[in-house]
Amino acid sequence: MPTYDYDLFTIGGGSGGVRASRMAASYGAKVAIAEERYLGGTCVNVGCIPKKLLVYAAHFSEDFEDARNYGWTVGPRSFDWSVLIRNKNAEIARLNGIYRRLLENSGVTILEGRARLTGPNEVEIGGARITARHVLVAVGGWPVVPEIPGREHAITSNEAFFLPDLPKRIVVVGGGYIAVEFAGIFQGLGAKTVQLYRGPLFLRGFDRDIRTTLAEEMRKKGVDLRFDAGIARIDKTASCLVATLKDGSKIESDAIMYATGRAPLTADLGLEAAGVRLRKSDNAVVVDEHYKTSVDSIYSIGDCTNRMQLTPVAIAEAMAVTRTMFKGEKATLDYSNVATAVFSQPPIGTVGMTEEEARARHPAVAIYRSTFKPLKHTISGRDERTMMKLVVDTATDRVVGCHMVGADAGEIVQGIAVALKCGATKAQFDATVGIHPTAAEEFVTMRTAVPEPEAASRAAE
Repeated sequence: MPTYDYDLFTIGGGSGGVRASRMAASYGAKVAIAEERYLGGTCVNVGCIPKKLLVYAAHFSEDFEDARNYGWTVGPRSFDWSVLIRNKNAEIARLNGIYRRLLENSGVTILEGRARLTGPNEVEIGGARITARHVLVAVGGWPVVPEIPGREHAITSNEAFFLPDLPKRIVVVGGGYIAVEFAGIFQGLGAKTVQLYRGPLFLRGFDRDIRTTLAEEMRKKGVDLRFDAGIARIDKTASCLVATLKDGSKIESDAIMYATGRAPLTADLGLEAAGVRLRKSDNAVVVDEHYKTSVDSIYSIGDCTNRMQLTPVAIAEAMAVTRTMFKGEKATLDYSNVATAVFSQPPIGTVGMTEEEARARHPAVAIYRSTFKPLKHTISGRDERTMMKLVVDTATDRVVGCHMVGADAGEIVQGIAVALKCGATKAQFDATVGIHPTAAEEFVTMRTAVPEPEAASRAAE
């Protein structure tokens, strides 16, 4: 039987790679992990964590205004971007240290540098060849900027976290969750923000009521949303950047940020030479239901497989793949009813099927939808509305989709996700006593379905 330097060699020190390495070590495996940038990957360094810290910062502008009608006297105030970024950097450095200690305390060897496959059971890093019984590829993804003239003048979310100054004007290009989140961040911090999206309505794949509601609320907050729009070229002048749109119009801006997708970071890893099959459309690693690649000794999880680009999903896949490798199980992840949040302003929480998906899958559905002004804003005077929605399969009475736009949406929908995972019915929602006064109680007090002709026409728009 072959002798290897390690039982598992993990390429990539993000959330998935770190969790897999720690779990494998807890099963008694000898493990090494290679990371060329920063421990914690996208989420910790240029994703979930710093983004939400910036979202918190952006909310204060409205909180100060809202406090007045609650009797608070709010004095002169100003915002210092450099203080926010300095404190954000300190928190990320603290988390980097925690990840390092977690690995070291688990007995995992940490190697800093770019690792490349040189065979089914061999990697090269820093000129050294290392063998492993199993190799796990967990290298994540990287932002993509389209090939247009002047693309070198644009930034992505990676650079946005380290801008030396807050731009007075910014154009955000894209219609996914990163784009809407950063549009809200910049607008809330005081930048004049334009968001461009090539399609007729952003957040493709989300429930339509979420998409339309968020568009309305973002416009109320001052974001200049422009759909069916895109940039043809970017020019740099002595004083600003000029974006020439595809319709010939121009926008002057201090920064242009692209959030038009992330691609698997699989180039120059030796994958194809080792026999690992990549998907032609996006260079994602092709894996089976147990995360094994086309090479028996090589596995892959997380964003580089481009299945579901969510940090908790990568962590759950890490738990499953290590049980498969070292516990003799054929473990996998159930990708149905995975809840997610978008930290837009206001935020989104969603789990289960959209109305459109439910109508395609079930013969008949019932839609329960409510929009209302939150209690807080009855005094603050802010014109912000919350939208909540349940999608029910009428044949079984099961709630198959839950969608929300409004304050604390992620916190609320996380709890609802447990109910959907357990197969809860609308009758069980109705039998649940609400917590009053909360926005969340609306999910258990909606009694009347939207008239079906109206619901069907909205879904078909």
